[in-house]
Amino acid sequence: MVENFLQYVAFEKRHSPHTITSYRNDLEQFLAHIKENFQLETLLEADHNTIRSWIVSLSEAKILPISINRKIATLKSFYKFLLVKGHLQNIPTGRIKPLKVAKKTPQFIEESNLLQLFDNFVFTDDFEGTRDRLVMELLYGTGMREVELLGLKDKNIDFVSTQITVLGKGNKQRIIPVTRSLSLLIAEYQEKKTATSFQNITLHNSLIVTDKGEPAYPMLIYRIVRKYLDMITTNDKRSPHVLRHTFATHLLNKGADLNAIKEILGHSSLSATQIYTHNSLEKLKETFQQAHPKA
Repeated sequence: MVENFLQYVAFEKRHSPHTITSYRNDLEQFLAHIKENFQLETLLEADHNTIRSWIVSLSEAKILPISINRKIATLKSFYKFLLVKGHLQNIPTGRIKPLKVAKKTPQFIEESNLLQLFDNFVFTDDFEGTRDRLVMELLYGTGMREVELLGLKDKNIDFVSTQITVLGKGNKQRIIPVTRSLSLLIAEYQEKKTATSFQNITLHNSLIVTDKGEPAYPMLIYRIVRKYLDMITTNDKRSPHVLRHTFATHLLNKGADLNAIKEILGHSSLSATQIYTHNSLEKLKETFQQAHPKA
C-alpha cells in the first residue's frame, strides 16, 4: 500500500523526488513507532491515539513543529488515499490538528550589499567565475528555487523575449522575465561553456554545469552562494533560498504588486507571498523614522 501511495503521488500528483523520499521516510518512521510501542504490524491498524502518541514523541524529541506538521500532512494524504481506494472506512487522522508554528520573518540581503558584490569585480573572467556570477544573478534576478535552477536546460532560455521557462513544484511550468543584462550574461556563459572541452555535455543540456561539464548539484550551488555571501553579509542564513527571499523583498520595497511577485515566485496562494510584506513594512517604518519631522 505504501508503494502504491508513493507511485500515486509521484505520477498522478507529480510531486518531486525529494517530496517522495520525505513521504517514504515519514511513513517508515511512523510504522516503526507503532510496531515498537503498540505491537501493530501495519499502518492500517493505526488509530487516532497511536498517531497522537507519535506526535507527542516527536515533540519530546525536540523536532521542530514545522517538521512535525509535514509528517502529519504525510499521514493525512496517505490515509485519504487508502479511504478512496476502499482500504479504510474511517480516516484515523480526521481529528489530528497541525501544531502552531511561529511565523518567522524571512532573512534577506541588503540591496547595497548585493550591488557591491556585483559591481566590485569579485568574479573571475574564466568559465568558473562566469558560472558563479550567473548562479548568483539568476537566483537574485529571478527568485527561482535552487531545484528550479538545477533543472534549467539551455533550451529554457528565450533570448528574443528575454525570459526563462522554469519547472516548478508539481511540475508546473512558469515564465520568468529577465533583464537585458542577465540575458547577455547567460549568452556569455554559454559561449564559454561551448568553448570549454567538456565531454558528454550535450547528453544532458543542463544550463549550469560543474568544472567537468557535469550537471550541477545542490552542494555546488550552496557552496557558490555561501562563498560570495560571506563577502558581503554576516547574516545567519546564507543559502540559495535567502536570495529568493531577497528578490521578493527588494521588489516589494520598490513598490511591485504582490500578485505579480506571487506569479513570478510560483506560489500557489497569496498567503505564501505575504510573508514578505513584514520586511516591506519594516522598511517603510525605517523611512518614516528618518524622514518625518515628528518622528
